[in-house]
Amino acid sequence: MPYDLNQPPSGQHRPRRLPPLARGGAFLTIAALTAVTLSGCGGSSGPGAAPVPGGPEATGATASAAPSASASTAGGPGTPGESGTPGTPSDAKPSTPASGPLAGKVVVIDPGHNPGNFRHAREINQLVDIGTNRKECDTTGTSTNDGYTEAAFTLDVSHRLRTLLEKQGATVRFTQDDDRPFGPCVDERARIGNKAAADAVVSIHADGSGSGNRGFHVIHPALVEHGAADTTEIVGPSRELAERIAGKFVRATGSAPSNYVGGGTGLNERGDLGGLNLSTVPKVFIECGNMRDAKDAALLTSSQWRQKAAQGIAEGIGSYLLG
Repeated sequence: MPYDLNQPPSGQHRPRRLPPLARGGAFLTIAALTAVTLSGCGGSSGPGAAPVPGGPEATGATASAAPSASASTAGGPGTPGESGTPGTPSDAKPSTPASGPLAGKVVVIDPGHNPGNFRHAREINQLVDIGTNRKECDTTGTSTNDGYTEAAFTLDVSHRLRTLLEKQGATVRFTQDDDRPFGPCVDERARIGNKAAADAVVSIHADGSGSGNRGFHVIHPALVEHGAADTTEIVGPSRELAERIAGKFVRATGSAPSNYVGGGTGLNERGDLGGLNLSTVPKVFIECGNMRDAKDAALLTSSQWRQKAAQGIAEGIGSYLLG
């Protein structure tokens, strides 16, 4: 399921925003952290490789294997069904926040893909408007060579992340919790975060690039003003959210920033993702690693490492929300 890593067309510029140092400088440490704590971890920057299956909102719905028994490791009971299916939408029943530093903050977690997508190729291949063009409703996601699916991975990390954020008092909502047959579509995922007036939205993913391509990257929205898409107000805050998560993810996991996307920064700006284009609240995607690389796959399939990944994301969100 190849996806386009091209940068936004020339002539697009971000609106002015406070530099990272003015908001705590969390991401300033990423180069130092990489040099000090990740020496020999395979995180050196390298030229971009031709992307292959696994990116967010990738084209096509049949490249990934059907969920294996590993999918059960996603864990946690589902909540009732999303709109269009019986039950109550995932976003309609927020968790009950406890007291804590994030009390009063709303975080929407967007587990990428859906375990049932592979059974609904026709539905997820329907095109939806993402502002700049029309794109597939959703995709199946990728998997490791041993059959551990991206959809199982994203739900597992999302459940862990929810627990960590709730302990800090945040109100947490999901876009899906394996509680509907497929999807939601990328435009609906954006609407869920918008409707919640979320303080931050994070979409959890794992990549499907070529073997040898390693590390994580955080995707943040480019400036897009076209059709239903207008990211003017969220470009700066979303980039800061990306920087905060990237810096904390390095420290928590020991993983290096991607050696094939982002020039070693762990950041990637894109204007072709409906989940970002249609968002009106700060939102990012994180590709936690590359499922098609054996070394990264060994991390992604480790429950201990997934806990570290959730911890890094939670710390990044908390750092952003608390300024």
